[in-house]
Amino acid sequence: VQLQASGGGLVQAGGSLTLSCAASGRFFGINSLGWFRQAPGKQRELVARVTSYGSPTYAEAAQGQFNISRDLDKDTVTLEMNSLQRDDTAVYYCNLAVVEPDQPGIVNYWGQGTLVTVSS
Repeated sequence: VQLQASGGGLVQAGGSLTLSCAASGRFFGINSLGWFRQAPGKQRELVARVTSYGSPTYAEAAQGQFNISRDLDKDTVTLEMNSLQRDDTAVYYCNLAVVEPDQPGIVNYWGQGTLVTVSS
């Protein structure tokens, strides 16, 4: 399984960025596809994800500011980030959560991470 992420970079406060991620490889059933982030000195946290039924879930900090969408046919997910602030600076990781018939629970796959830096 591979997750190819793109779209990170440097943006001024108040600006916007869009992250994209494409999942490829062999996996059985997608539970969700989404984005996490990890700021310096902090734990990785959920930003937003979309379930296999297309239902989005947002972290409280992302509500109303970020918009996640998913192409069910192409196994891609896009995160539109608006009104970015300095505390949005982090490495953003694409996450694919799948259900595999020969493994218990949810199996998580991670992209390589893309850095988003918001300057003042």
